[in-house]
Amino acid sequence: MKNSVKATLIAIAVAVVLLIAGIVFAITQQQPAAPSEGGEPQQTVRTDSRVLDDGGEGAVTVVEFLDFECEACGAFYPVVEDLREKYDGEITYVVRYFPLPGHTNSTQAALAAEAAGQQDRFEDMYHRLFETQAQWGEQSEETPEVFRAFAEDLGLDMAAYDAAIADPATAQRVQSDKTDGEKLEVNSTPTFFIDGEKVVLQEWDDLEQAIEKAVKG
Repeated sequence: MKNSVKATLIAIAVAVVLLIAGIVFAITQQQPAAPSEGGEPQQTVRTDSRVLDDGGEGAVTVVEFLDFECEACGAFYPVVEDLREKYDGEITYVVRYFPLPGHTNSTQAALAAEAAGQQDRFEDMYHRLFETQAQWGEQSEETPEVFRAFAEDLGLDMAAYDAAIADPATAQRVQSDKTDGEKLEVNSTPTFFIDGEKVVLQEWDDLEQAIEKAVKG
């Protein structure tokens, strides 16, 4: 696909995402905020969070709550990749799971990513899931065998992968991200936080502008 056509399609997809996000934001602004435990700010990052890029001390922290089956997340994927490249060394980019109940394979995809992460291959699975989203998304039943095939293709230790998928702790790890997201009033994906502050997406370049502002201080 020519770059100009690809860019146009991405821009259209992101515009649709922003329209939906704007509606959701307007609705949630009318609802009372959920109180945090003990009145303390909720955590956007934990010590076990999956980090794609570590910018080091003093870097701006960008957190994305995502659902691998979410088409909006898929639309933002190339945008995020461009921003990761542009701000390489200046940002720490963190991914957190937020599988939505309307997506049949979203939890299975998150489990696959987490199992790969236990073998230090999270980013490889992250890319594979978004690059193949159209193949396994919108299914009527879960297809864990598809994700196992991805793991095998990536050359993972399959005994370790299978053990991780079967381990309740892996599912709990995914759920803990979602629980944190719910406390942070995440109600759609993708939702971004920069240095702990939620990014309001109204224009297609709002994420980049927010990162640029944070980087420049």
